[in-house]
Amino acid sequence: MDNNIVLEAKELKKHYTRGSETVKALDGVDFTISQGEIVAIVGPSGSGKTTLMNLISCLDTATSGTLKIGGKDVTHFDESQLIKIRREYIGFIFQQFYLIPNLFAVENVELPLLFAKKPIHKDKIMEILDLVGLKGHDRIPAYMLSGGDKQRIAIARALINNPKVLIADEPTGKLEIKVRDQLVELFNQLAQKGIAIFIATHDLELAGMTQRIIHLQDGTIVPKEQSSLYH
Repeated sequence: MDNNIVLEAKELKKHYTRGSETVKALDGVDFTISQGEIVAIVGPSGSGKTTLMNLISCLDTATSGTLKIGGKDVTHFDESQLIKIRREYIGFIFQQFYLIPNLFAVENVELPLLFAKKPIHKDKIMEILDLVGLKGHDRIPAYMLSGGDKQRIAIARALINNPKVLIADEPTGKLEIKVRDQLVELFNQLAQKGIAIFIATHDLELAGMTQRIIHLQDGTIVPKEQSSLYH
């Protein structure tokens, strides 16, 4: 396997049983993501985006196929092993931010370290806050910040465990276009540091700013011209 590949899916499937019906949420997905690559995944509602995000986030397991993260086949990992992969390899960014409003910016960033019982190095936290453009904002409560700055805190929090992959679920859905474009520039800076970024979005303009777009429809990857989003 190419040492630059941080995430690899082969024939990845997730099927559910609903009564007498088999629902093929994902039905044989193949792709790779390399270090420093920014990839968007787009598709209509029901296309399988959420299912795929749950699988590559190690929040769910596949019915069949293989999923490798950091060269490790996680397809049949148990929950304790998946937790370890999430902590060591993956950072999460969400549309809703999920900050604790009354905590300072710096305290929100510290939370993953507290949960993982890891030592807290203030210098590193300040360095990351500086990287995401929040220098001087460390002692401001989250509720007092703008939507864009809240998302910057969320990105800093996602970076604190040195992830290989950032998984962003509609990361700019609540942001103005100008702020969205600023965050895309931040994603580009992070990619230059070797972090792979996987963005699920309904915003085709945002998707167009990434290096590659995966079009998902009816649980499979399709060419752009076959995607119903463009018709």
